[in-house]
Amino acid sequence: MIKKLQHKYALSHEGAVDMIKACISVTITNMSLMMTAGVLYMLISDMLSGGLKKDRIGLYVAASIGVLILVAVTNFIQYNSTFLSTYKESGVRRTTLAETLRKLPLSYFDKKNIADLTTNVMGDCAQIETASSHWIPEMIGAVISTTLVGISLFFFFDWRMVLASFWVIPVAFIIIITCSGAEKRTVKKLSGVKLDLADGVQECLETVRDLRANNAQQRYMDKLEKKIRKVEKEALLSELKMAVYVNSSTLIIRTGIGTTALVGGILFANGEITLLTFFMFLMLVSRLYDPMQITLQNFAAIIACGVQCERLDEVLSHPQQTGKEELNNEGYDIVFDHVGFSYEDGEQVLKEVSFVAKQNEVTALIGPSGGGKTTVSRLAARFWDVTKGKITLGGMDVGKIDPETLLSNYSIVFQDVTLFNNSILENIRIGKKDATDEEVMRAARLANCDEFVELLPDGYNTNIGENGSELSGGERQRLSIARAFLKDAPVILLDEATASLDAENETAIQEALSKLIKDKTVLIIAHRMRTIANADHIVVLKDGVVAEEGTPDELSAKDGIYAHMVRQQTAALNWSI
Repeated sequence: MIKKLQHKYALSHEGAVDMIKACISVTITNMSLMMTAGVLYMLISDMLSGGLKKDRIGLYVAASIGVLILVAVTNFIQYNSTFLSTYKESGVRRTTLAETLRKLPLSYFDKKNIADLTTNVMGDCAQIETASSHWIPEMIGAVISTTLVGISLFFFFDWRMVLASFWVIPVAFIIIITCSGAEKRTVKKLSGVKLDLADGVQECLETVRDLRANNAQQRYMDKLEKKIRKVEKEALLSELKMAVYVNSSTLIIRTGIGTTALVGGILFANGEITLLTFFMFLMLVSRLYDPMQITLQNFAAIIACGVQCERLDEVLSHPQQTGKEELNNEGYDIVFDHVGFSYEDGEQVLKEVSFVAKQNEVTALIGPSGGGKTTVSRLAARFWDVTKGKITLGGMDVGKIDPETLLSNYSIVFQDVTLFNNSILENIRIGKKDATDEEVMRAARLANCDEFVELLPDGYNTNIGENGSELSGGERQRLSIARAFLKDAPVILLDEATASLDAENETAIQEALSKLIKDKTVLIIAHRMRTIANADHIVVLKDGVVAEEGTPDELSAKDGIYAHMVRQQTAALNWSI
């Protein structure tokens, strides 16, 4: 049962146990509230059967006080069991979700956009928090307590009055259950258009410069307007469907008052029940039906919440990248041994790729676009797992090592640099979180960052804006290289770090890279042939296979793909308008 609750509502083991406790506490609270009706029934019964005797007054006073104390205590327990436990579980859920996302393979994030993941962490968690604190315990507690009351009345009072009062409850629930499939489909569709809208808004904010530059703001806003209207339409349809289901069940519930009055009136007229019993059942349905209507609304909301639960469970249940946390490599040679790789859509990206990137050497990956160069570098760092073959680092199978432990051996400089809205010091310190300011500035000097940092108003303490918006492309790239200097890992992965820079910045960054890669295992992705003219080994990838490999001189002599690329780029450099 606990396992089912964990998967159904994306709970931890403790959260599932707390939910069971919450349901029990709500049931006890509801039963304690029913005791007030019992005390009142006994009091009226005594009064009608000959008057209230003095020796019974104290008993009823004590019973009333006892019931009030019981209600207060059970309400206190219920509050702790539902709200406090839920908020604690909500924190655990968000932490667990963040930890799970941290351990998922990067291939997972290729299928998800930021708006979707943000909704997981914020919106879905908040929705389940509301369900766990308000809807689920209240509904289950109400159903259990109502069932217990109905069974008790069936044995101690007239069964016909029990049926007349309670028949509407299962019928109302059947109506909601019957429509649950349609409701889930509607909510899923609504969630889809909401995510599409969130993605559109985010894309608009991220591309506002390009939209303005191309006078495309109005066209984009028109598309965004359509997405807004679609969300509005689906939200109205969802509310309408839920209102039809809930109002239909509520109408059935209200019918119970009529059947109770009708059956009770007939039985009382025939002398088969007393006036007190008739009165008690009328009082019971007036007390029972109002909270039951709220319970039905909660039940409909719980059904709708199933979509958010499924989305969260899909993340939490996704296979994680795990492995040993002890390194046993001997040296830092990277060996690709008949490696094959396919994305989940079945597209074969790499086929039987084999080569060695040796320690203290620069190994360059070149070839036409789409040949698999970036995929090879990502597989080397276990961003993804191979589907065939094996990759080793110093003889150690990277697929059997915990990704975070493995990445302690790698410094990676991407072509697209990601910076944070913080100071230059803190952006570089990401390379080594416990580095001193002196260590950070030393790494910055090695990456030739001091040239532009000295011109900034607060030097290394200057805030560089969101994703380094206050810096140029070359300056941002040099910060990325400074991170790599600070980390000082034995393996360097360079993903065309100078491809989009001007000549002056490219020269400065190449000087910094020359110092960075000294005595390391270096795997570099290159498009410019002059960048890798002094590489020790070149691997040419085309259509997912190793088409050529060797030194620059050997490949030039072969007059194959490498030689052709060199000639093409030389011709491009000599071209003029």
